[in-house]
Amino acid sequence: MKISIRHRYIKKVPVLEVVAEESKDQVLPLVIYYHGWQSAKELSLTQARKLARKGIRVILPDAMNHGERKTGPISPIPSVTFWASIQYNIIEFAQLVRHFDKQGLIESGKIGVGGVSMGGITTCALLTQHPEIKTAACMMGTPKPLRYIERVMERSAEMDFFVPKDLPLLLSWVANYDLSKVPERLAQRPVLFWHGTEDPKIPYEDMADFYQMIEGQPYAENSQFITGVGDGHLVKGEMMDVVAEFFEKELAL
Repeated sequence: MKISIRHRYIKKVPVLEVVAEESKDQVLPLVIYYHGWQSAKELSLTQARKLARKGIRVILPDAMNHGERKTGPISPIPSVTFWASIQYNIIEFAQLVRHFDKQGLIESGKIGVGGVSMGGITTCALLTQHPEIKTAACMMGTPKPLRYIERVMERSAEMDFFVPKDLPLLLSWVANYDLSKVPERLAQRPVLFWHGTEDPKIPYEDMADFYQMIEGQPYAENSQFITGVGDGHLVKGEMMDVVAEFFEKELAL
């Protein structure tokens, strides 16, 4: 199967559209897949190709301050550029979906979202406000962003990094996108969570605690959590295959 990789701009957002060559003009399920912090859309191409082979149109956007949208050094204040990038991801999501919907290229409302690290945080955030998302995959992100901000504040104090005291206020919008505060918004949608136990960047414990909280609840009956025993902050090829098969089963079939 030949995979088409098309670079384009959608409302000035640089993206890669990844889809089977013979299907690129056909109505297909749509998955928007977000890259991680200090990464770029091109580094998600392996996952995108695996998804495209399952009959899915995959859109890889560059987050603000990343890839083609990188305009200079990141803020020396911990988390400022990080959360600004996530906020832009959230803002632009509906615009990307609307583009393909207006062209009549989304099959029966089959919209999926996924991402790695910062992209996984974006994914969980989107689930709180977008019931049109049919299925999702959060890879080594966190559904507890407020706790993550607390951790950054604590760590910064330990290392004597300057953080404005009102940083939580400046990031107060995050409270509206904290999935752990409104887990019922999973709404029985198929959602795959994965996290490595030895992740040094986004703690495994936050994901494990979240899943323990939702496990057995009716709204989470189609959610699943896979633990990467001994894995760090990296999604391996075998796990990418699992993600592709998950989206195929829950969105493409």
